[in-house]
Amino acid sequence: MDNEVARKLASYTAPKSLLNDMPRGGDDDESLGFKKSQRIIDREDDYRRRRLNQVLSPERHDAFVSGDKTPKPEIRTYADVMREAVLKKEKEETLKVIARKKKEEEENKAAGKDKEAVAAQPAQKRRNRWDQSQDNDSGAKKAKTGSDWDMPDSTPGIGRWDATPTPGRIGDATPSMSRKNRWDETPTPGRLADSDATPGGGGVTPGATPAGMTWDATPKLSGLATPTPKRQRSRWDETPATMGSATPGGATPAAGYTPGVTPVGGVELATPTPGTINLRGAITPEQYNLLRWEKDIEDRNRPLTDEELDTMFPTEGYKILEPPATYVPIRTPARKLLATPTPLGTPLYAIPEENRGQQFDVPKEMPGGLPFMKPEDYQYFGALLNEEDEEELSPDEQKERKIMKLLLKVKNGTPPQRKTALRQLTDKAREFGAGPLFNRILPLLMHPTLEDQERHLLVKVIDRVLYKLDELVRPYVHKILVVIEPLLIDEDYYARVEGREIISNLSKAAGLATMIAAMRPDIDNIDEYVRNTTARAFSVVASALGIPALLPFLKAVCQSKKSWQARHTGIKIVQQIAILIGCAVLPHLRSLVEIIEHGLNDENQKVRTITALSLAALAEAAAPYGIESFDSVLKPLWKGIRSHRGKVLAAFLKAIGFIIPLMDAIYASYYTKEVMVILIREFQSPDEEMKKIVLKVVKQCVSTEGVEADYIRSDILPEFFRNFWVRRMALDRRNYKQLVETTVEIANKVGVPDIVARVVEDLKDESEPYRRMVMETIEKVVANLGASDIDSRLEELLIDGILYAFQEQTSDDANVMLNGFGAVVNSLGQRVKPYLPQICGTIKWRLNNKSAKVRQQAADLISRIAVVMKQCQEEQLMGHLGVVLYEYLGEEYPEVLGSILGALKAIVNVIGMTKMTPPIKDLLPRLTPILKNRHEKVQENCIDLVGRIADRGAEFVPAREWMRICFELLEMLKAHKKGIRRAAVNTFGYIAKAIGPQDVLATLLNNLKVQERQNRVCTTVAIAIVAETCSPFTVLPALMNEYRVPELNVQNGVLKSLSFLFEYIGEMGKDYIYAVTPLLEDALMDRDLVHRQTAASAVKHMALGVAGLGCEDALVHLLNYVWPNIFETSPHVINAVMEAIEGMRVALGAAVVLNYCLQGLFHPARKVREVYWKIYNSLYIGAQDALVAAYPMLEDEGDNVYSRPELTMFV
Repeated sequence: MDNEVARKLASYTAPKSLLNDMPRGGDDDESLGFKKSQRIIDREDDYRRRRLNQVLSPERHDAFVSGDKTPKPEIRTYADVMREAVLKKEKEETLKVIARKKKEEEENKAAGKDKEAVAAQPAQKRRNRWDQSQDNDSGAKKAKTGSDWDMPDSTPGIGRWDATPTPGRIGDATPSMSRKNRWDETPTPGRLADSDATPGGGGVTPGATPAGMTWDATPKLSGLATPTPKRQRSRWDETPATMGSATPGGATPAAGYTPGVTPVGGVELATPTPGTINLRGAITPEQYNLLRWEKDIEDRNRPLTDEELDTMFPTEGYKILEPPATYVPIRTPARKLLATPTPLGTPLYAIPEENRGQQFDVPKEMPGGLPFMKPEDYQYFGALLNEEDEEELSPDEQKERKIMKLLLKVKNGTPPQRKTALRQLTDKAREFGAGPLFNRILPLLMHPTLEDQERHLLVKVIDRVLYKLDELVRPYVHKILVVIEPLLIDEDYYARVEGREIISNLSKAAGLATMIAAMRPDIDNIDEYVRNTTARAFSVVASALGIPALLPFLKAVCQSKKSWQARHTGIKIVQQIAILIGCAVLPHLRSLVEIIEHGLNDENQKVRTITALSLAALAEAAAPYGIESFDSVLKPLWKGIRSHRGKVLAAFLKAIGFIIPLMDAIYASYYTKEVMVILIREFQSPDEEMKKIVLKVVKQCVSTEGVEADYIRSDILPEFFRNFWVRRMALDRRNYKQLVETTVEIANKVGVPDIVARVVEDLKDESEPYRRMVMETIEKVVANLGASDIDSRLEELLIDGILYAFQEQTSDDANVMLNGFGAVVNSLGQRVKPYLPQICGTIKWRLNNKSAKVRQQAADLISRIAVVMKQCQEEQLMGHLGVVLYEYLGEEYPEVLGSILGALKAIVNVIGMTKMTPPIKDLLPRLTPILKNRHEKVQENCIDLVGRIADRGAEFVPAREWMRICFELLEMLKAHKKGIRRAAVNTFGYIAKAIGPQDVLATLLNNLKVQERQNRVCTTVAIAIVAETCSPFTVLPALMNEYRVPELNVQNGVLKSLSFLFEYIGEMGKDYIYAVTPLLEDALMDRDLVHRQTAASAVKHMALGVAGLGCEDALVHLLNYVWPNIFETSPHVINAVMEAIEGMRVALGAAVVLNYCLQGLFHPARKVREVYWKIYNSLYIGAQDALVAAYPMLEDEGDNVYSRPELTMFV
């Protein structure tokens, strides 16, 4: 029932008048959520988002500038960066070891607890959080388990004074803002942790207290604070061993401080509290308890004195830091802000003071014509809102401000603003300096809310600036790479191309040594993301600077003993080089294979995998050459496929799959049989990735010469079909595609019957995706190899299956069923005759279906099989279908109507005009109103059909109807699609041929007066076509008469028509050249540029058409009018003039044009000379041999012989 309702809903719709009145949101109606987000971060997956974890490292030492001088201590050198990378790696590994040990301990403890759980234990009293541990042992234990260093290595603690390490994770870098230190800044009231808290080493201790409950937060007093889950106790909560014991019994002391708790806050500095004010009136018990508790907490948390600190800490190893001069402690402790306020008497109203400096959401008007600023831009460009007097700023600040203004214009400005800002940034790049520029641009590119267009513009700025800065860019290479490398793995193709372009330019500007120094520390970075992007960047460097330059470095990296990460990245670089530069690896193939071959036997599994994948990429790039370079790796690959499983095996198989096609036939056959044993075993693998690779390798092996069909039939096919031709394969798009390709490749070897017979039954399978996969395979196999091998039984099964699959389909967006049906019927040809009545019955039935999609497919199928129906002499059946389609011309869905018109066109083409039913005289008037339809598919098919009738059967239709159609066709010239405009223009020609050019021409000449350029251009083409079909003398008088209309558009239209006319009529132009010369003279002297341009274009076509037909006098006359235009600066005009002169060279000969040219070749003015030399050069290119005769007579000079005896004798 639901399906019925849905089907009904699909075919009913509101009246068009209502639909047109409905308000529609604009394109940018984001409030409704229709517009896709433009932000890059919204379409990125978690892996790509890791780019935001990277840190822009400070600039590095440029060894080329300083020469032998020792760099200053504050500048980071290559050695510093490498040292930091090593330290970081060691720290990571240590943390991993600690985490592993901790896990083992917990497992052991858990095992112990299970044993102890047998003995029932008395329930422990719940400990109060202020209770202090009394037994030092338990304290020690707790300290051990709760240590910072024991935490997993996901987020290592980072000390504030760590040197800035190599970008790779959040922890690298200049200390980031998320870490708070007691001396960082004036604390803000309301922070949970108090200002005087002991500074934490690493911001959030991994796995520590849940947010919102710190050790100075409000304790759990009944009725006052919401209880929070009990937290893991920190080692700092315990009583230090050296101190006296804490208050016994877990009672809260009334005064004094508890030595064990790290004190917080300052009593002397606190704001007076209700406890210190002499209150009028009685206090409630709750208020009394609150005051008592507050006093108690303040006593505990008063600051420690120096003496107390001396007793707690060792005397050596500490330095007492002075607080910064700007440090102002919090006056109100944070916990007071958390306590529930109790009103103490009636509060009185006070008039609030107005803060005039407050910024509201309404953005300020941007000063100095700057573009609008988005909220997220304030962080970078906020300084521009302060309208300071620029004269008072220092030169550096002025420069900074200028750069900010230009960048804001590039990022948010209008196209003209953007263009000028880009130009200024480029021109003044060296003046601004690399530092200020990159320190402004790169953080913008790292912003999370960046959009595609903004990124494109900023990357464009970097690209332009790189050209200008050249070697000055060296200290910033790593900074730029951090921002640009993520582009190399972006899902947008153009972003990847942009990234490659920048890194290529960067490596040319900075040089190989700087690039290697900048990227070397990232090669063995712990983070896989960094290694991946670095490998891709290195491949771009190799393609920019040449592989040989990088080979020694690559060799060293691939053989690194220290870390498998370096070897892995080095081999990955080779893979990326192969993918990036394709067949250009051939000259370096042997050396690249030698560099990575040892990786096949590496102890690390990941290295073995990437080595095999790199060999696969190299073999794919080198195909079909280069097998000799792979000799050394064949043996390890062969041993590998027998000893490995899983991902490594998949990689090894992939490598073999790409290497086998490079071999000679005899070897390929042998190796295929060897590898096939493993492949057949892996047919059963459940892993999707493995399936894809196995299918690919089977395809490659089967397609290689030397693999016999019998072997494939007996050894491969049974297992192949049993394991792969299952429903699940049709659900994954990539597997589906690969399976179809492999099966088609096998069919190319073993023939059609073997494959089709195995799958034809599956055309009736109940799974639609599977039926679609079967149909696509049959279509491709039959289209490739024809249907001659298919016997009658298989033919019956095939037609039966195809009809079933075609009728049972519910959704076929890719038209697989339709294409399959068409391909099979067309290849069977006349053998389809017995089945045609059944097929046509199905089509007629489906043309009457409620679903528009079904009707459309039925009509499309008619256009596919019309040719075969003609071969089978089923004209009567086709005539019947023609009548049925004619009745359906009232179809309301434009897509379906387009298909019906296409089917009618196919039938008309095949059956001919005379036998067509319905007769043409009835059909055409029915098509005239359909020409008004604005849908592209309807327009295109309708116009093709009308054009075909005008061409072949114009006599069946009265002239008045054709004129009506002419007026409709003028509207068609406005269409967006070029195919529709072209069809309309051609139809004018057919109609003019049918009813004479006069009426059609009058309509067209009127149309030259319209405003739209596209419409006029199409009209001029139509006029030229009419002239071509009906002879030019019928059109030229009216056309030249129209030139007298004093209107620019009309005159330009006439000239353009002449241009197309002479292009189309070619040699016939010799009869008309003298008639139009006066008109062209006038046009070539006109003040309007476009007149001269179009006239020059007409002269070119005329000259090319009449070359060698004795019209040289008229052409020389026209050349005299064309020549003065050679100094025009407008690109379109100068192009037209130069082409006209080229046309004259063909028609008049090079010598004539050379005579015109010689007068200006040595003119004193450079601008004149340049134009003449340009003409001479094109003359020389076009007619080098013809110029020999035209050169002046020169005397011989010793070795230089200028005499031309052959020419002299000939003359």
